Amino acid sequence: MSQTPKRRGLAVSRRVRTVVVALLATTVVAMLAARWAWGLDAVQDFVARYPGVPAGAEHVGTPGWVVVLHAMNLFFMALIVRSGLAIRAGGRPAGRWTRRGRPRLSKKKRPTTITVEQWFHVSLDLLWLTAGAVFVVLLFTSGRWVRLIPTSVDVIPHAASVALQMLALHWPTESTWVAYNALQMLAYAGVVFVLAPLAAITGLRQSALWPTGRSRLDRVFSVERAHALHHPVMVAFVAFVVVHVAMVLATGALRNLNHMFASRDDTSPLGLVVVLAVLALAAAAWYATTRPVWLRALGALFGKVTR
Repeated sequence: MSQTPKRRGLAVSRRVRTVVVALLATTVVAMLAARWAWGLDAVQDFVARYPGVPAGAEHVGTPGWVVVLHAMNLFFMALIVRSGLAIRAGGRPAGRWTRRGRPRLSKKKRPTTITVEQWFHVSLDLLWLTAGAVFVVLLFTSGRWVRLIPTSVDVIPHAASVALQMLALHWPTESTWVAYNALQMLAYAGVVFVLAPLAAITGLRQSALWPTGRSRLDRVFSVERAHALHHPVMVAFVAFVVVHVAMVLATGALRNLNHMFASRDDTSPLGLVVVLAVLALAAAAWYATTRPVWLRALGALFGKVTR
């Protein structure tokens, strides 16, 4: 017998609580171990040899295109998570969406319709991927790629050193205006070049945009496999954002926000004002898209919407 939505929700809540408690317990144990190890001569020698920033990672400053795309990414990610959760929760859709276009020559093949919620989620994905593609192109053409992509295996001991210093509560001396530390490099590279493509391909596989008639590919990369992977990828994105925000706030919030949202290296409130404005806009859009009448009106601008 299948579970009711309420029971499924309770089961998910219990799993989330279990995972959170396990992560907190693991973090506490790791911090205690790091604090104990910090006094060892071998650990001090290791940290001195690998302070945290690998050679060749320096690229000073934050160009304006990074600021703009960072703000766009924050806005799109908030709505992508909201629309994805709405689809996963199920329930009665706000309507059906069909793309406008020329009538088909064959009347046997009807145009594909999807729910308005699915259309909204896919549309956000396409906008987010477009912004991501622009970011990757500019990343390589500007030479800024050295901040994200390791050029030496030394990034691994440097990353381990950063993790050890943080767990031992001896924060490494660094400046993200000049370079990211090795742990940041690995995390950001993983998000840009691993999580983002996984989110895109698994989402595409579940959408009506996936090309039909490729039986071998469909068997190898089935809808069930894509669905099983898509949600954990979203959870990984959310976990990254939570940790990322926590680290931004813990290591000099105003200066970090200025690096990310104001393209300046000082402690003025400009970056904070910009990020609050982006969050307010995202919150307003989040609220609006929870209202079926507004979601239908938005979909009607780009296609035909029926109840």
